Amino acid sequence: MSALIETATPTADLLREAEAAQSSLRGRMISQQEELDWEAYASYGLLDEALTYSGEPPEVQLGERAFEVVLARKVAVGHVGTAWFRRHDSRPITGLPARWPQDYRELVQRRIDAIESVAGIRLLEAPEYKRRWSSEPFQTQAEKALRGWLLDRLENRELWFSRQGHPSPRSVAQLADELGRDAEFVSVVELWRGKGVRLVDALGVLLEPEAVPYLAAYRLKDPGLRKFVDWQRTWELQRQEDAMRPAGDAPEAEKKAANARADKFAATIPVPPKYTSADFRKPSYWSARGKLDVPKERFIAYPGAGRATDPTALLGWAGWDHAQQSLALATIIAAREADGAPDDVLVPLVAGMAELQPWVQQWHAEVDPAFGQSPAEFTGQELAQRARQVGRSLEQLAAWRPPAATRGRRAKA
Repeated sequence: MSALIETATPTADLLREAEAAQSSLRGRMISQQEELDWEAYASYGLLDEALTYSGEPPEVQLGERAFEVVLARKVAVGHVGTAWFRRHDSRPITGLPARWPQDYRELVQRRIDAIESVAGIRLLEAPEYKRRWSSEPFQTQAEKALRGWLLDRLENRELWFSRQGHPSPRSVAQLADELGRDAEFVSVVELWRGKGVRLVDALGVLLEPEAVPYLAAYRLKDPGLRKFVDWQRTWELQRQEDAMRPAGDAPEAEKKAANARADKFAATIPVPPKYTSADFRKPSYWSARGKLDVPKERFIAYPGAGRATDPTALLGWAGWDHAQQSLALATIIAAREADGAPDDVLVPLVAGMAELQPWVQQWHAEVDPAFGQSPAEFTGQELAQRARQVGRSLEQLAAWRPPAATRGRRAKA
Protein backbone atom coordinates (compact mmCIF):
# COMPACT_ATOMS: atom_id res chain seq x y z
CA MET A 1 0.00 0.00 0.00
CA SER A 2 2.65 2.53 0.99
CA ALA A 3 4.65 1.78 -2.16
CA LEU A 4 1.59 2.46 -4.29
CA ILE A 5 0.96 5.81 -2.61
CA GLU A 6 4.61 6.85 -2.61
CA THR A 7 5.02 6.27 -6.36
CA ALA A 8 2.04 8.40 -7.38
CA THR A 9 0.18 11.50 -6.30
CA PRO A 10 -2.15 10.42 -3.48
CA THR A 11 -5.85 10.86 -4.23
CA ALA A 12 -9.02 9.56 -2.61
CA ASP A 13 -9.44 7.11 -5.49
CA LEU A 14 -5.86 5.90 -5.09
CA LEU A 15 -6.38 5.32 -1.36
CA ARG A 16 -9.52 3.34 -2.02
CA GLU A 17 -7.67 1.35 -4.69
CA ALA A 18 -4.81 0.65 -2.28
CA GLU A 19 -7.18 -0.42 0.49
CA ALA A 20 -9.07 -2.75 -1.86
CA ALA A 21 -5.83 -4.23 -3.21
CA GLN A 22 -4.50 -4.85 0.29
CA SER A 23 -7.75 -6.46 1.41
CA SER A 24 -7.87 -8.68 -1.69
CA LEU A 25 -4.27 -9.83 -1.27
CA ARG A 26 -4.80 -10.71 2.37
CA GLY A 27 -8.01 -12.52 1.50
CA ARG A 28 -6.22 -14.69 -1.07
CA MET A 29 -3.41 -15.46 1.35
CA ILE A 30 -5.84 -16.44 4.12
CA SER A 31 -7.73 -18.79 1.79
CA GLN A 32 -4.50 -20.48 0.69
CA GLN A 33 -3.41 -20.89 4.32
CA GLU A 34 -6.76 -22.53 5.06
CA GLU A 35 -6.20 -25.00 2.22
CA LEU A 36 -2.78 -25.91 3.63
CA ASP A 37 -4.16 -26.36 7.16
CA TRP A 38 -6.98 -28.68 6.11
CA GLU A 39 -4.72 -30.70 3.83
CA ALA A 40 -2.27 -31.17 6.72
CA TYR A 41 -5.02 -32.48 8.99
CA ALA A 42 -5.75 -35.31 6.53
CA SER A 43 -2.02 -35.96 5.95
CA TYR A 44 -1.56 -36.59 9.69
CA GLY A 45 -4.60 -38.86 9.86
CA LEU A 46 -6.87 -36.52 11.78
CA LEU A 47 -9.43 -36.70 8.97
CA ASP A 48 -10.34 -39.44 6.52
CA GLU A 49 -10.16 -36.98 3.62
CA ALA A 50 -8.64 -33.59 2.96
CA LEU A 51 -11.35 -30.96 3.16
CA THR A 52 -9.72 -28.85 0.44
CA TYR A 53 -11.14 -27.02 -2.56
CA SER A 54 -10.65 -28.53 -6.01
CA GLY A 55 -10.24 -25.20 -7.80
CA GLU A 56 -8.94 -21.72 -6.96
CA PRO A 57 -10.49 -20.87 -3.59
CA PRO A 58 -12.27 -17.53 -3.21
CA GLU A 59 -10.97 -14.79 -0.95
CA VAL A 60 -11.46 -15.36 2.77
CA GLN A 61 -11.41 -12.31 5.01
CA LEU A 62 -10.73 -12.17 8.73
CA GLY A 63 -13.76 -13.47 10.60
CA GLU A 64 -14.78 -15.83 7.75
CA ARG A 65 -12.61 -18.87 8.51
CA ALA A 66 -14.44 -21.96 9.67
CA PHE A 67 -13.14 -21.78 13.24
CA GLU A 68 -14.09 -18.08 13.44
CA VAL A 69 -17.64 -18.82 12.34
CA VAL A 70 -17.87 -21.52 15.03
CA LEU A 71 -16.47 -19.07 17.59
CA ALA A 72 -18.86 -16.30 16.53
CA ARG A 73 -21.84 -18.64 16.88
CA LYS A 74 -20.77 -19.55 20.43
CA VAL A 75 -20.36 -15.88 21.30
CA ALA A 76 -23.79 -15.08 19.84
CA VAL A 77 -25.55 -17.54 22.15
CA GLY A 78 -23.45 -16.57 25.16
CA HIS A 79 -21.51 -19.81 25.47
CA VAL A 80 -18.09 -18.09 25.37
CA GLY A 81 -16.63 -14.62 25.66
CA THR A 82 -13.61 -13.58 23.59
CA ALA A 83 -11.69 -10.50 22.47
CA TRP A 84 -10.46 -12.28 19.33
CA PHE A 85 -12.57 -10.29 16.86
CA ARG A 86 -11.98 -6.91 18.46
CA ARG A 87 -8.26 -7.52 18.85
CA HIS A 88 -7.86 -8.52 15.21
CA ASP A 89 -10.14 -5.84 13.78
CA SER A 90 -12.44 -8.48 12.26
CA ARG A 91 -16.22 -8.80 12.16
CA PRO A 92 -17.81 -11.89 13.70
CA ILE A 93 -20.23 -13.67 11.34
CA THR A 94 -22.50 -16.62 12.08
CA GLY A 95 -23.42 -17.40 8.46
CA LEU A 96 -21.28 -18.10 5.41
CA PRO A 97 -20.63 -15.27 2.89
CA ALA A 98 -23.10 -15.25 0.00
CA ARG A 99 -20.35 -14.17 -2.41
CA TRP A 100 -18.66 -17.57 -2.16
CA PRO A 101 -19.48 -20.25 -4.76
CA GLN A 102 -22.02 -22.78 -3.52
CA ASP A 103 -19.53 -25.65 -3.55
CA TYR A 104 -17.05 -23.63 -1.44
CA ARG A 105 -19.82 -22.77 1.04
CA GLU A 106 -20.61 -26.47 1.32
CA LEU A 107 -16.92 -27.24 1.87
CA VAL A 108 -16.59 -24.72 4.67
CA GLN A 109 -19.75 -26.12 6.28
CA ARG A 110 -18.09 -29.55 6.26
CA ARG A 111 -15.06 -27.99 7.96
CA ILE A 112 -17.38 -26.52 10.60
CA ASP A 113 -18.95 -29.95 11.11
CA ALA A 114 -15.47 -31.46 11.55
CA ILE A 115 -14.54 -28.85 14.16
CA GLU A 116 -17.69 -29.67 16.12
CA SER A 117 -17.38 -33.47 15.84
CA VAL A 118 -13.65 -34.35 15.79
CA ALA A 119 -11.74 -33.68 19.01
CA GLY A 120 -8.33 -33.31 17.34
CA ILE A 121 -9.65 -30.81 14.79
CA ARG A 122 -11.51 -28.90 17.50
CA LEU A 123 -8.22 -28.57 19.40
CA LEU A 124 -6.25 -27.28 16.40
CA GLU A 125 -8.98 -25.10 14.85
CA ALA A 126 -8.87 -22.69 17.77
CA PRO A 127 -7.54 -19.12 18.14
CA GLU A 128 -4.43 -20.34 19.97
CA TYR A 129 -3.20 -22.32 16.95
CA LYS A 130 -4.38 -20.26 13.97
CA ARG A 131 -2.41 -17.58 12.15
CA ARG A 132 -3.46 -14.17 13.37
CA TRP A 133 -2.84 -12.20 10.16
CA SER A 134 -2.20 -9.17 12.32
CA SER A 135 -1.33 -5.94 10.53
CA GLU A 136 -1.69 -2.23 11.03
CA PRO A 137 -5.17 -0.97 10.15
CA PHE A 138 -5.29 0.49 6.66
CA GLN A 139 -6.09 3.97 7.99
CA THR A 140 -2.94 3.92 10.09
CA GLN A 141 -0.86 2.85 7.11
CA ALA A 142 -2.48 5.51 4.91
CA GLU A 143 -1.85 8.21 7.51
CA LYS A 144 1.84 7.29 7.65
CA ALA A 145 2.12 7.24 3.86
CA LEU A 146 0.40 10.62 3.48
CA ARG A 147 2.59 12.18 6.19
CA GLY A 148 5.67 10.77 4.49
CA TRP A 149 4.62 12.15 1.11
CA LEU A 150 4.03 15.62 2.56
CA LEU A 151 7.25 15.64 4.57
CA ASP A 152 9.26 14.59 1.53
CA ARG A 153 7.78 17.54 -0.37
CA LEU A 154 8.61 19.85 2.52
CA GLU A 155 12.24 18.75 2.29
CA ASN A 156 12.44 20.08 -1.27
CA ARG A 157 15.79 21.86 -1.41
CA GLU A 158 14.29 24.88 -3.17
CA LEU A 159 12.26 25.70 -0.06
CA TRP A 160 15.37 26.01 2.11
CA PHE A 161 17.78 28.02 -0.03
CA SER A 162 17.53 31.53 -1.42
CA ARG A 163 17.98 32.22 -5.11
CA GLN A 164 21.59 33.09 -4.28
CA GLY A 165 22.10 29.63 -2.75
CA HIS A 166 22.16 30.79 0.88
CA PRO A 167 20.40 28.73 3.60
CA SER A 168 17.01 30.29 4.25
CA PRO A 169 15.07 29.56 7.47
CA ARG A 170 11.29 29.64 7.00
CA SER A 171 8.37 29.99 9.37
CA VAL A 172 5.42 27.63 9.16
CA ALA A 173 3.32 30.57 7.94
CA GLN A 174 5.82 31.28 5.15
CA LEU A 175 5.81 27.63 4.12
CA ALA A 176 2.01 27.62 4.12
CA ASP A 177 1.93 30.75 1.99
CA GLU A 178 4.25 29.26 -0.63
CA LEU A 179 2.87 25.73 -0.64
CA GLY A 180 -0.70 27.03 -0.61
CA ARG A 181 -0.17 27.79 -4.31
CA ASP A 182 0.64 24.13 -4.98
CA ALA A 183 -2.75 22.52 -5.69
CA GLU A 184 -1.28 19.01 -5.53
CA PHE A 185 0.24 19.60 -2.10
CA VAL A 186 -2.97 21.15 -0.76
CA SER A 187 -5.05 18.22 -2.04
CA VAL A 188 -2.85 15.75 -0.16
CA VAL A 189 -3.07 17.83 3.02
CA GLU A 190 -6.87 17.64 2.70
CA LEU A 191 -6.67 13.87 2.27
CA TRP A 192 -4.61 13.71 5.45
CA ARG A 193 -6.47 16.23 7.64
CA GLY A 194 -9.83 16.66 5.90
CA LYS A 195 -11.47 19.24 3.67
CA GLY A 196 -11.48 22.83 4.86
CA VAL A 197 -8.43 22.51 7.12
CA ARG A 198 -6.28 25.64 7.39
CA LEU A 199 -2.96 24.85 5.72
CA VAL A 200 -0.92 26.70 8.34
CA ASP A 201 -2.57 24.66 11.12
CA ALA A 202 -2.02 21.37 9.27
CA LEU A 203 1.65 22.18 8.67
CA GLY A 204 2.09 23.07 12.33
CA VAL A 205 0.77 19.65 13.35
CA LEU A 206 2.87 17.91 10.69
CA LEU A 207 6.17 19.66 11.36
CA GLU A 208 6.24 20.02 15.16
CA PRO A 209 7.24 16.39 15.90
CA GLU A 210 9.73 16.40 13.01
CA ALA A 211 11.85 19.32 14.25
CA VAL A 212 14.57 19.32 16.91
CA PRO A 213 16.01 22.57 18.34
CA TYR A 214 19.36 23.82 17.08
CA LEU A 215 20.82 24.22 20.59
CA ALA A 216 21.56 21.48 23.12
CA ALA A 217 20.13 23.60 25.95
CA TYR A 218 16.75 23.61 24.20
CA ARG A 219 16.98 19.89 23.45
CA LEU A 220 18.30 18.42 26.71
CA LYS A 221 17.47 18.68 30.39
CA ASP A 222 20.24 19.40 32.91
CA PRO A 223 21.34 15.74 33.33
CA GLY A 224 21.50 15.42 29.55
CA LEU A 225 23.50 18.65 29.27
CA ARG A 226 26.09 17.26 31.68
CA LYS A 227 26.45 14.27 29.37
CA PHE A 228 26.67 16.67 26.42
CA VAL A 229 29.67 18.35 28.04
CA ASP A 230 31.32 14.93 28.32
CA TRP A 231 30.66 14.31 24.64
CA GLN A 232 32.13 17.71 23.71
CA ARG A 233 35.27 16.83 25.66
CA THR A 234 35.55 13.50 23.85
CA TRP A 235 35.07 15.15 20.44
CA GLU A 236 37.84 17.64 21.22
CA LEU A 237 40.20 14.83 22.24
CA GLN A 238 39.35 12.98 19.03
CA ARG A 239 40.23 16.09 17.05
CA GLN A 240 43.57 16.17 18.86
CA GLU A 241 44.08 12.54 17.91
CA ASP A 242 43.28 13.32 14.26
CA ALA A 243 45.84 16.16 14.31
CA MET A 244 48.50 13.67 15.48
CA ARG A 245 47.97 11.46 12.45
CA PRO A 246 50.58 11.98 9.71
CA ALA A 247 49.88 13.22 6.21
CA GLY A 248 49.49 10.61 3.50
CA ASP A 249 52.74 11.58 1.78
CA ALA A 250 54.87 11.41 4.95
CA PRO A 251 57.80 8.93 5.03
CA GLU A 252 56.79 5.45 6.21
CA ALA A 253 58.93 5.55 9.34
CA GLU A 254 57.45 8.91 10.32
CA LYS A 255 53.89 7.69 9.67
CA LYS A 256 54.45 4.57 11.74
CA ALA A 257 55.79 6.54 14.71
CA ALA A 258 53.05 9.18 14.49
CA ASN A 259 50.29 6.58 14.23
CA ALA A 260 51.71 4.75 17.23
CA ARG A 261 51.59 7.95 19.29
CA ALA A 262 48.05 8.66 18.07
CA ASP A 263 46.92 5.12 18.90
CA LYS A 264 48.35 5.43 22.39
CA PHE A 265 46.60 8.75 22.85
CA ALA A 266 43.30 7.35 21.50
CA ALA A 267 43.35 4.63 24.14
CA THR A 268 43.14 7.32 26.84
CA ILE A 269 40.03 8.99 25.41
CA PRO A 270 37.07 8.22 27.70
CA VAL A 271 33.84 6.78 26.34
CA PRO A 272 31.07 9.29 27.10
CA PRO A 273 27.80 8.16 28.70
CA LYS A 274 24.81 7.31 26.55
CA TYR A 275 21.64 9.34 26.74
CA THR A 276 18.26 8.08 27.92
CA SER A 277 14.77 9.32 27.17
CA ALA A 278 14.79 11.14 30.52
CA ASP A 279 17.63 13.37 29.28
CA PHE A 280 15.49 14.99 26.56
CA ARG A 281 12.95 17.74 26.98
CA LYS A 282 10.42 16.10 24.62
CA PRO A 283 9.76 12.50 23.58
CA SER A 284 9.99 13.56 19.93
CA TYR A 285 13.57 14.77 20.51
CA TRP A 286 14.48 11.40 22.00
CA SER A 287 12.83 9.60 19.08
CA ALA A 288 14.83 11.67 16.60
CA ARG A 289 18.18 11.52 18.42
CA GLY A 290 18.35 8.34 20.49
CA LYS A 291 21.00 7.24 22.97
CA LEU A 292 23.89 8.80 21.04
CA ASP A 293 22.12 12.10 20.25
CA VAL A 294 22.68 11.52 16.52
CA PRO A 295 20.57 13.83 14.31
CA LYS A 296 17.91 11.90 12.40
CA GLU A 297 15.25 14.62 12.32
CA ARG A 298 14.07 16.27 9.12
CA PHE A 299 13.96 19.87 10.34
CA ILE A 300 15.64 22.27 12.78
CA ALA A 301 13.58 24.31 15.24
CA TYR A 302 14.54 27.83 16.33
CA PRO A 303 12.44 28.45 19.48
CA GLY A 304 11.54 32.08 20.11
CA ALA A 305 13.58 33.27 17.13
CA GLY A 306 10.80 34.19 14.69
CA ARG A 307 9.41 37.59 13.83
CA ALA A 308 7.29 39.20 16.52
CA THR A 309 4.47 39.50 13.96
CA ASP A 310 4.61 35.78 13.06
CA PRO A 311 3.62 33.44 15.92
CA THR A 312 4.30 30.26 13.93
CA ALA A 313 7.44 28.18 14.47
CA LEU A 314 10.64 29.18 12.68
CA LEU A 315 12.34 26.19 11.05
CA GLY A 316 15.43 25.18 9.12
CA TRP A 317 16.30 22.13 7.08
CA ALA A 318 18.27 19.35 8.77
CA GLY A 319 19.88 18.64 5.40
CA TRP A 320 22.11 21.69 5.79
CA ASP A 321 25.74 20.95 6.64
CA HIS A 322 27.35 22.52 9.71
CA ALA A 323 28.54 25.59 7.86
CA GLN A 324 25.11 26.19 6.35
CA GLN A 325 23.49 25.75 9.77
CA SER A 326 25.83 28.40 11.18
CA LEU A 327 25.11 30.73 8.26
CA ALA A 328 21.39 30.23 8.85
CA LEU A 329 21.84 31.30 12.47
CA ALA A 330 23.78 34.37 11.32
CA THR A 331 20.88 35.20 8.97
CA ILE A 332 18.35 34.89 11.80
CA ILE A 333 20.49 37.02 14.12
CA ALA A 334 20.76 39.78 11.49
CA ALA A 335 17.00 39.69 10.89
CA ARG A 336 16.13 39.86 14.58
CA GLU A 337 18.70 42.61 15.12
CA ALA A 338 17.01 44.60 12.35
CA ASP A 339 13.68 44.05 14.12
CA GLY A 340 15.15 45.52 17.29
CA ALA A 341 15.08 42.27 19.25
CA PRO A 342 16.66 42.41 22.73
CA ASP A 343 19.75 40.47 23.75
CA ASP A 344 17.73 37.71 25.41
CA VAL A 345 16.54 36.75 21.92
CA LEU A 346 19.99 37.02 20.34
CA VAL A 347 22.11 35.29 23.00
CA PRO A 348 20.85 31.71 22.43
CA LEU A 349 21.27 32.17 18.67
CA VAL A 350 24.89 33.23 19.18
CA ALA A 351 25.29 30.26 21.53
CA GLY A 352 24.10 28.06 18.68
CA MET A 353 26.83 29.44 16.43
CA ALA A 354 29.40 28.74 19.16
CA GLU A 355 28.16 25.17 19.52
CA LEU A 356 28.52 24.60 15.77
CA GLN A 357 31.89 26.29 15.30
CA PRO A 358 34.14 23.30 16.20
CA TRP A 359 32.34 21.23 13.55
CA VAL A 360 32.54 24.01 10.97
CA GLN A 361 36.26 24.28 11.70
CA GLN A 362 36.66 20.50 11.39
CA TRP A 363 34.81 20.03 8.10
CA HIS A 364 34.85 23.42 6.34
CA ALA A 365 38.28 24.91 6.91
CA GLU A 366 39.19 24.87 3.20
CA VAL A 367 38.86 28.11 1.24
CA ASP A 368 35.65 28.33 -0.77
CA PRO A 369 36.57 29.79 -4.19
CA ALA A 370 33.14 31.39 -4.52
CA PHE A 371 33.73 33.53 -1.41
CA GLY A 372 37.52 33.80 -1.28
CA GLN A 373 37.70 32.49 2.28
CA SER A 374 36.81 29.36 4.20
CA PRO A 375 33.36 29.00 5.74
CA ALA A 376 35.08 28.29 9.06
CA GLU A 377 36.94 31.60 8.91
CA PHE A 378 33.77 33.53 8.04
CA THR A 379 31.59 31.94 10.74
CA GLY A 380 34.41 32.32 13.27
CA GLN A 381 34.59 36.04 12.57
CA GLU A 382 30.80 36.34 12.72
CA LEU A 383 30.71 34.46 16.03
CA ALA A 384 33.39 36.66 17.58
CA GLN A 385 31.57 39.82 16.48
CA ARG A 386 28.18 38.65 17.74
CA ALA A 387 29.61 37.44 21.06
CA ARG A 388 31.11 40.90 21.64
CA GLN A 389 27.81 42.48 20.62
CA VAL A 390 25.82 40.57 23.26
CA GLY A 391 28.63 40.83 25.80
CA ARG A 392 29.15 37.10 26.33
CA SER A 393 32.28 34.97 26.35
CA LEU A 394 32.28 31.51 24.79
CA GLU A 395 32.07 30.03 28.28
CA GLN A 396 29.05 32.18 29.11
CA LEU A 397 27.37 31.22 25.85
CA ALA A 398 27.92 27.54 26.62
CA ALA A 399 26.37 28.06 30.07
CA TRP A 400 23.20 29.71 28.69
CA ARG A 401 19.96 27.96 29.64
CA PRO A 402 16.40 28.72 28.56
CA PRO A 403 14.27 30.37 31.24
CA ALA A 404 12.18 27.97 33.29
CA ALA A 405 8.59 27.68 32.16
CA THR A 406 6.15 29.48 34.43
CA ARG A 407 2.62 28.36 35.12
CA GLY A 408 0.04 31.08 35.08
CA ARG A 409 -2.44 31.40 37.92
CA ARG A 410 -6.13 31.76 37.42
CA ALA A 411 -7.18 35.34 37.96
CA LYS A 412 -9.21 36.00 41.08
CA ALA A 413 -12.85 36.80 40.53
